[in-house]
Amino acid sequence: MSPFKHHRRLVVALLAVFLPASVYSAEWQAEWEKVLAAAKKENTVVLGIPASTELRNAIGSKFKEKFGIAPELFPSRGPENVTRIINEYKSGVHYFDVLMAGGATPISMAASGAADDFQPYMILPEVKDPKNWWGGHIWEDNVKTKRYIYAFQCYTSETFWYNAGQVEPQEIRSFDDLLNPKWKGRIGFLDPRNPGSGQNTWSFLWKVKGEDYLAKLAQQALLISQNLRQIADALAKGKLAFTVGLSHYSYEPFMKAGLPVKPLPHIKEGSHANNGSGVVTVVKNPPHPNAVKVFVSWFLSKEGQELYGKAMVQGTRRLDVNTAWLKESGVEACKDVMTVDDYYRLETHLESSVLKIRNPAIALANRLLR
Repeated sequence: MSPFKHHRRLVVALLAVFLPASVYSAEWQAEWEKVLAAAKKENTVVLGIPASTELRNAIGSKFKEKFGIAPELFPSRGPENVTRIINEYKSGVHYFDVLMAGGATPISMAASGAADDFQPYMILPEVKDPKNWWGGHIWEDNVKTKRYIYAFQCYTSETFWYNAGQVEPQEIRSFDDLLNPKWKGRIGFLDPRNPGSGQNTWSFLWKVKGEDYLAKLAQQALLISQNLRQIADALAKGKLAFTVGLSHYSYEPFMKAGLPVKPLPHIKEGSHANNGSGVVTVVKNPPHPNAVKVFVSWFLSKEGQELYGKAMVQGTRRLDVNTAWLKESGVEACKDVMTVDDYYRLETHLESSVLKIRNPAIALANRLLR
């Protein structure tokens, strides 16, 4: 083969490798610029977000600073935002664009038809590429559709807390130790009959310990409430020895004040893998569709996930975001402490687990906690 023919074949081979990538790059960049221009004309995006002052301030300022688009934020508990979105959708009202909430909360949106196909809103390659996410793309609605509710977080959080003035950590090495008669009337529950961390924790206990255990544990309780502040305050003041279901952010102000509230040390049954306030979905037919594409693509980018994780003290699944610092707050990102197989063994929030685990666990709570 002549040197000329060899050179020509090499050039053709190189073009075959690199030209498609360059064409793809030009395509998504052109789409991004077009969407961004249209989003600036829409001038806002309406977001239902968790009730966190830190998150509200972080998202509101950063997104406007970066794109010149001022988001309208509705901080509230996930079920409250979901109920409003579904009711408005059924009435033909289109106000919300995006919902960020916890675990299984938005599944009812998908079931009612109020959630949009999420994938078209993921524009940036760094967001679309499953290689950038621990476990690949994980969809909360994983039974049939796998396209409406995106799970962007996974972490183990401490939802079992104790008062260090009442309890020695070596006294609790297993969940079974909470059944000690010594702790009767000294345990508080975040009501598992309502969506949220209390229900997540109750479902996890149903999975790893069973119904008989939960029946006995319920008899140990002094306080079962949906009022997070009431339960956390009772632990901090020593009225309770343990609480079940509250996560780190409920105790943050008490720890800063130097009060003796601490998460339980690792115990033999293992830690619950959950996604906290870590799912996002787009409302069907959003009023600001281009601003939604900009927000979703930014929010799931490295920058957006770093911001959200720090504001919420929760662990993203993005592999390029540092989450080691979470350990200081009693939280560990799944990608730092377990395999993907472990995650599927320990989670209780995906739609498949809601059907097999959470629904019967809730039914048990309704029978026991009347």
